[in-house]
Amino acid sequence: MDNRIGEMQMFLRVVESGSFSEAARLSMTTPSTISKLIARVETRLGVRLLERSTRRLSVTPEGQLYYERAQALITELNDMEHALTKGAVRPGGTVRINASVAFGALALEPLLPEFWNAYPDIVIDLSLSDELTDLYLDRTDVAFRVGPLQDSNLTARRIGTARRKIVGSPDYLNRFGTPRSIDDLDHHKCLGFNFRRAAPVWPLQEKGRIADRIVQGPLLANNGETVRRLTLRGAGLARLGDYHVRDDIKAGRLVEVLAHADAQDEEEIHALYLGSRQTPQRVRVFLDFVIPRLQAYLRA
Repeated sequence: MDNRIGEMQMFLRVVESGSFSEAARLSMTTPSTISKLIARVETRLGVRLLERSTRRLSVTPEGQLYYERAQALITELNDMEHALTKGAVRPGGTVRINASVAFGALALEPLLPEFWNAYPDIVIDLSLSDELTDLYLDRTDVAFRVGPLQDSNLTARRIGTARRKIVGSPDYLNRFGTPRSIDDLDHHKCLGFNFRRAAPVWPLQEKGRIADRIVQGPLLANNGETVRRLTLRGAGLARLGDYHVRDDIKAGRLVEVLAHADAQDEEEIHALYLGSRQTPQRVRVFLDFVIPRLQAYLRA
């Protein structure tokens, strides 16, 4: 078994104590055992580390370099283990998070100040994007996903369900009229998305018939927040998650239309992460903190 760290520690002890016999006493072993160990290291490296005589033990230039590098390496190792041990008591480090723009801004960001009160040593590296990310390639610890999950080796924790609503601003509806049937959408500006997985169709139902309705409009955006803002400005109708627009509907800034035709248009929301027994404590405490709060947010 490779035990180079143990060999370095013994070499440091020999140099610092000044003799094999004193190093043996401190290590509770024999001088001959230590002498053989040092000889084995010298044979592997192909250099002489110590000059031995009956009177004294001296360090060669190569031995001095080995001593300095070994000392630095062991100090770094001790520091790392101390940091990990400290983290096991008080979690620290960075948790890299990816979420959609709307879910991250509305649901996740408000939880962070309270989270930092509980875990001040954890840094949140937060990226908001409606594009799907690869947790492995992007070194992401946790991704919040809205919609169907792809088969993968990732662990998923369900947060809840978001229902899609079709909304428009009062100004837009005054100018273009309120759609009463799904056929009326042919005469409306319907704002959409430009990422690859987004199709220009809205799943709707009318008179017991469910169909994917093809829609068109002046905007294709890469995130729901841009679509929402332009909907507020009267640019057209939009199909967005209920959590995304509920405050606007409550305040009268947006109006839901075609509520009867939503076709139970719901999408599940999950937290995905690289689950295993070795999931870092900082990731586990983050998930345990935010998930019940996010679940309550979606139920509100």
